[in-house]
Amino acid sequence: MKTIDNLDFAGKKALVRVDFNVPLDENFNITDDNRIQGATPSIKKILNDGGSVVLMSHLGRPKDGPTDKYSLKHIVAHLSKVLGVDVQFANDCIGEEAVAKAAALQSGQVLLLENLRFYKEEEKGDKDFAEKLSKLADVYVNDAFGTAHRAHASTAVIAQFFPDAKYFGYLMGAELKNAEKVLNNPERPFTAIMG
Repeated sequence: MKTIDNLDFAGKKALVRVDFNVPLDENFNITDDNRIQGATPSIKKILNDGGSVVLMSHLGRPKDGPTDKYSLKHIVAHLSKVLGVDVQFANDCIGEEAVAKAAALQSGQVLLLENLRFYKEEEKGDKDFAEKLSKLADVYVNDAFGTAHRAHASTAVIAQFFPDAKYFGYLMGAELKNAEKVLNNPERPFTAIMG
């Protein structure tokens, strides 16, 4: 398993799949930012190395394309505060604006793409959609444990476009180590609850 510790990100642009599916109140305030906090160490490692980061996530379950309620624009201010950098935002996850903003990223900068699930191709695991996302960066990092079990375009399918440049983030690595510990060397007695 290759983790982000296996790479110096200096001068590299990393496309990072995170799980920022955070709860929002009626005024779009984040009521629990544990998922953002969980991804922060991986993002900061890349930035501290001298890399730049393109973040992609979903939010909620939009049914009919772009919906303000499910826009990731609502988390930009909080994310900027947590990361200590001004996070840029692209109003789409593919298309001209996303391509231009990703291409212009400099070392230490972060770009958040709009909700992946505004495209049905994301949940369908569409290869063409995954390829469009892959063109936004040099390296792919999966740090979205909560969605890793799904064969979506941004989790499973996209990895094929980074044959020698795909890594797990710290959150994903920690969850896999916990699973290996329980499967291969559990402390007894133990109880497993499957959901």
